Amino acid sequence: MIPKYRKQFNQEFSQEKYEQLKDRLAQKGGIAPAFRISESPLFLTHEFKNKLLDASNSIIDQIKELPAETLYKAVPENCRVPNDTLQPHFFTIDFGICRSENGAIEPQLIELQAFPSLYAFQKTFEETFCEVYPFLSEIRNKMPDDEFKNHLKKLIVGDENPENVILLEIFPEKQKTAIDFALTEKLLGIKTVCLTKVKKEGRKLFYENDGQLFEIKRIYNRVIFDELDRIPDVKAGFDFREDIDVKWITHPNWFFKISKFLLPMLKHDFVPKSYFLHEFPEHENLENFVLKPLFSFAGSGVNLNPTKEITETIIDKENYILQRKVTYEPIFEDINGEFSKAEIRLLYVWHEDQERPILLENLGRMTKAAMVNVDFNKKDAIWIGSSNAFFGEE
Repeated sequence: MIPKYRKQFNQEFSQEKYEQLKDRLAQKGGIAPAFRISESPLFLTHEFKNKLLDASNSIIDQIKELPAETLYKAVPENCRVPNDTLQPHFFTIDFGICRSENGAIEPQLIELQAFPSLYAFQKTFEETFCEVYPFLSEIRNKMPDDEFKNHLKKLIVGDENPENVILLEIFPEKQKTAIDFALTEKLLGIKTVCLTKVKKEGRKLFYENDGQLFEIKRIYNRVIFDELDRIPDVKAGFDFREDIDVKWITHPNWFFKISKFLLPMLKHDFVPKSYFLHEFPEHENLENFVLKPLFSFAGSGVNLNPTKEITETIIDKENYILQRKVTYEPIFEDINGEFSKAEIRLLYVWHEDQERPILLENLGRMTKAAMVNVDFNKKDAIWIGSSNAFFGEE
């Protein structure tokens, strides 16, 4: 979308530079990424960035207007955690890069979450792209490294000693996002702790490090509470639903409140029409919609071609939505003259003392497959996988 930078990148690209990019990421994280790294960044215009921000700001405004009780209805009764917060600490929003009926390239909302994404990794990813391809520095994110770090430190660590703050996950060493955990540890000085290693005494939680017990006062939560029951052999050190003396960053209830549950309530030119499955109107054609479970993660359970036979077998229809299909436009040209599609995730933090979230970084995903998710990519293709977007100047 910015011919100047696309042309220069493709001219400078080599397999050796791609290996260098991956090697540097592994060196910085102390572990190689467990997901595919795209060879190329996304180049997006300033005009497109303005469209993204216009849609995001409208969506944030609409969410802020929703009554707290409406949002709370999204939280299943068996997943409700005490001591909820007034707003989430994280806000991420995914847009497909599409072509409108009038031919314009525009974003279309795919989903939104109040769940932390790869904040530390994406910052490192952007920096590493700039190291391997120095010309990218002229269009990199303008936020200084110290400012980025201070936002995350204020949000996650707060006024506590980092030794009393943990990143919580289930079997973190097995997660595809393990490199982000490692980079977060380096950035903030906190430890990554498995849910099974947490100890509970009264209302307090503890973890062990080098034979010493440390009280946990803040939890940077990376556990998807909804998935706990699906993972065998998890013997958690505590129950999320207990009233414990700890500060959640972000509170688990927000995983449900800011989710596909909101899509039928949002209105904007860049928000495809959505319905709860049990409210799908007869005048709409099912062929024009994608079926999505409300609380799936990483594209699981999504049906691109739902039929009446499929929807009628679903018992809990209130836990599914039908979202109008959008067409991702293949506009990202690789060195072979083939084109990839992409979507972009905007990564916000939302400080408790501020009215609106702050945009810190972005995450790109590129594909040549039907679904824009790194798990659905063709193994022999290029210009696919995890990426980062660079935006042109005004």
